[in-house]
Amino acid sequence: MEAVDKIDSDQNIEESKPLPVLEYVLALVSKAKQASRRLASLPTATKDQALLAMAEALEAQSSAILAANEQDLKAFGMTPEKKAMADRLRLTEKRIGEMAAGIREVAKLPDPVGMMSGMWTRPNGMQVGRVRVPIGVVGIIYESRPNVTADSAALCLKSGNVCVLRGGSEAIRSNTAIATILSESARKAGVPAGAITFVDRADREVVPVLLKQDRFIDVIIPRGGESLMKLISEHSTIPVVKHDAGVCHIYVDAEADSAMAEAICVNAKAQRPSTCNAMETLLVHQSAARILLPKLARSLGAANVEIRGCPKTCQLIPEAKPASEQDYGKEFLDLILAVKIVKNMDEAMEHIAQHGSRHTEAIVTSDYGHAMRFLKEVDASAVLVNASTRLNDGYQFGLGAEIGISTSRIHARGPMGLEELTCAKFIVLGGGQLRE
Repeated sequence: MEAVDKIDSDQNIEESKPLPVLEYVLALVSKAKQASRRLASLPTATKDQALLAMAEALEAQSSAILAANEQDLKAFGMTPEKKAMADRLRLTEKRIGEMAAGIREVAKLPDPVGMMSGMWTRPNGMQVGRVRVPIGVVGIIYESRPNVTADSAALCLKSGNVCVLRGGSEAIRSNTAIATILSESARKAGVPAGAITFVDRADREVVPVLLKQDRFIDVIIPRGGESLMKLISEHSTIPVVKHDAGVCHIYVDAEADSAMAEAICVNAKAQRPSTCNAMETLLVHQSAARILLPKLARSLGAANVEIRGCPKTCQLIPEAKPASEQDYGKEFLDLILAVKIVKNMDEAMEHIAQHGSRHTEAIVTSDYGHAMRFLKEVDASAVLVNASTRLNDGYQFGLGAEIGISTSRIHARGPMGLEELTCAKFIVLGGGQLRE
């Protein structure tokens, strides 16, 4: 029987299950923990074969995934205020193909497990080394985007980690379909059962209980909005790698190529506005504003972008709406852009420091000194020169698919690929040495 046959697309997601929440969660995470010991030692060839099987299964059973996704979209609703979120939720044949392609790319990447980062000999003859090992069990709590299910499962599997996936209730049918297909195809390829664990209950009580399972889960990676981050910060007894809001800026310097700046800004805002690396605020040097902003406004207007600007911006762009103070520092996730004209780069960097989320920041300039200073002084997981913020992405950086963009200052920051899903273990080769 195909995995998809197990999916009941018409299931009532609010229907209560026989097991109480605590028992349900414990059953999942204990099975995941058991699987982690076997998965950690699985040969690279077996993991790669499983990944290829998972990619093939996604494409072969795309119709079932799309049917489940259609039900999620219908239940979610298509009102204007939900447009951005609906875009993140929507799947197409193309997006499923991209998910499968991402998994195949992960299969091609070097396996980080077992990589040695150094080996040295101590005066007593003892050899000390550092080797990459899986973290263990990775809990991933996310909202809206069903592709996160596939990306997370692939990256965790390749890096030898069990994943415990908990998507948002708005995508429960889509995620269930994807996770079922992936876990079944991986199991048939030799991956232990439980290696891809999916929380298929939409109960609100599940997440707080999940966040207390530090005996079974080694790290939590959240992907979502401010309310999700707050919930996890308040309840988790497990270390958290944060993926905070993407309040991303582009600063167009006085020494910027106007055509390049226009192209970069349109791409950063309009190419896919619902993503966390889309530009939300544009800062323009006062000497560049008069030439750039009217041209940019026409290009953004053609892409249906609403501009909310400072008083000087509104003088140059009559159709712009006055920006409120709350517009600066806001993650719109929509075709809305806050614009501010600044006196100099210092004012731009001060604005970024005050309003940014340390996710992605960019400068457009032909001044090498300004570029280098911006790279050095601006604090973010990724800082770009003469490039769109949309490029802060694991795939674009050559890491394969990513599990998220960390804004934390702990072991991983920026796009989290395979290496970021491992940790170090010291190994020692001795010949009878004792401590004196």
